[in-house]
Amino acid sequence: MAQLTIRNLQKNFANTKAVDNVSLEVGDGELICLLGPSGSGKSTILRMIGGFEHPTSGTILIDGEDVTHLPPERRPTGMMFQSHALWSHMNVFSNIAFGLKLRRLPRAVIEEKVQNALNLVGLKGYGERMTHQLSGGQQQRVALARSLVLEPKILLLDEPFASLDQHLRERLREEVRDIQQRLGITTLFVTHGQDEALAMADRIAVLKDGRVEQIAPADVIYRQPQTEFVSGFIGTMNFITSEVRNGRFLHDDLGLPVPINDGAATLAIRPEELVLTATRDENSAVVIRCTDFGSYHVVDLQLADGQCLKAMTGPASRWRKGDRVAVLVNSYAVFRDQACAYLSTDTQRKEAEIEHA
Repeated sequence: MAQLTIRNLQKNFANTKAVDNVSLEVGDGELICLLGPSGSGKSTILRMIGGFEHPTSGTILIDGEDVTHLPPERRPTGMMFQSHALWSHMNVFSNIAFGLKLRRLPRAVIEEKVQNALNLVGLKGYGERMTHQLSGGQQQRVALARSLVLEPKILLLDEPFASLDQHLRERLREEVRDIQQRLGITTLFVTHGQDEALAMADRIAVLKDGRVEQIAPADVIYRQPQTEFVSGFIGTMNFITSEVRNGRFLHDDLGLPVPINDGAATLAIRPEELVLTATRDENSAVVIRCTDFGSYHVVDLQLADGQCLKAMTGPASRWRKGDRVAVLVNSYAVFRDQACAYLSTDTQRKEAEIEHA
């Protein structure tokens, strides 16, 4: 196992800061997901760690050793790319063995290591096949085996499942997570898919415009986002804009207590934190759509002021277009100038329910 330390890492392309002063500590055997939209700098960070890009400034340490200026072949890292990067003129065995041959290891040692890698990724007996004879998922397994066979201290995964269909992507991410935990290998995983990050990561680093917005375990990122961007990027979030006055969020349907100064603010509520009850009040929220996802329903609402919400209800709910509903809130956050100003507690939740009763 190994520890990775990134200090004040920066990468400029012309006049653009692709990575802007990023610092990160990855512990022994930890899997951290770098999550963000396209252009947020996550792949550039990974490529700098692997030695495929040179940082403008900053330091990269592996087990305390400065590897910032070492070429890729001299770093104790293994990188798995989105495009597989397999050699089509080589069979599976030769693809996996390539790096070992460059190290001039004995043939018997190479044979043993390659076979162990194939077993590890569930491709026992596939060594003689050509890569074009494999499915997309099998090619990804070969790419993973090629990275792992070199026994790197740090495994780098750059959106490896992006080109696969959903079911295969879900299966492979479970397999990769299982392998990573069994080996105890320190791993950085780049993705723009929040589901992958939530399912795989010990911690998630959310990036925007080359900077880290928040680093925390998945449950903290989801339930206690520190910025409005993080709250909107992870999962589904309802945002309602209004004014705060005398400690209250001023809204006909969502007049909630918020102990912040007066002024404009944005209320943030997860769909599962909304509770709907039937009402005959013609000024209340109205159902405009109900979508059945099998295990739950998503109910789209329009509030009296024209703003919209999504609520998540159980599979037994039977809301119909045009139904009038009162909206109760279990928990919520309020943002001002991107910073999280307030996160509700049980006390405020009960007060909010009384307010709506």
